Amino acid sequence: MAKNKLAKFAEMETLENVFQPTHEEVFRTDYKLKGKWGKQVFGNDHPIVLEVGCGKGEYSVGLGELYPEKNFIGLDIKGARMWTGAKAAKEKGMKNVVFLRTHAEELESIFAPGEVSEIWITFPDPQMAKARKRLTGTRFLSLYRKFLKEDGLIHLKTDSPFLYQYTAELVKVNHLPVNVNTDDLYGVGLDDKILGIKTFYERQWLSRGKTIKYIQFSLAGSSQLMEPEIDIEKDDYHSETQFMTRQLKVEN
Repeated sequence: MAKNKLAKFAEMETLENVFQPTHEEVFRTDYKLKGKWGKQVFGNDHPIVLEVGCGKGEYSVGLGELYPEKNFIGLDIKGARMWTGAKAAKEKGMKNVVFLRTHAEELESIFAPGEVSEIWITFPDPQMAKARKRLTGTRFLSLYRKFLKEDGLIHLKTDSPFLYQYTAELVKVNHLPVNVNTDDLYGVGLDDKILGIKTFYERQWLSRGKTIKYIQFSLAGSSQLMEPEIDIEKDDYHSETQFMTRQLKVEN
């Protein structure tokens, strides 16, 4: 492991805006902050917004700057990447942005029912071979339902045609309320101050001429979610992720 990565992991242990629960603290048990994030972490009752798979934390920090009246939690398992956002939030003196290093599968142990108002999913791995691993698949949407407010919003921002079509079809077959659905975010003029925040991955894909897709929907309703039964053409450009990985290693 590179020395700079080891240094980042060590510094993460000292940052007050970073929470790193152990396996024992979240596996089949409730984390100590479950239901208490607003009061004990942020010191208020403002809405909590969760970014699942936050990477370097660009969206969590950017949204926190735009909306000081909301609280933001960036979730990821990659500590060396998360360090970037955690450091930025600390240096900016931001009190409404924190970071959580754990697996997304543990979210039910970490948040109480209705504790989260919105979820952002920004440029996740499309997981074309395994539906169970897709962050917008039925497995994870059913998990989000356990702690997302009934009228809470889910935002998906992706470069992947596969993941976009899959999510759009899943939303359609389950009759989930949709507020925005576009396969060319910047081409249709929806690049407002929120959607205009660009992650590291997004800047890379835009530089290669890829269009950005965006869906905003809710999980209103109590019916069991179903997977879409359609064949979706797989992306033909995600072999470039090897290039992206090398770029991340250079930066980290």
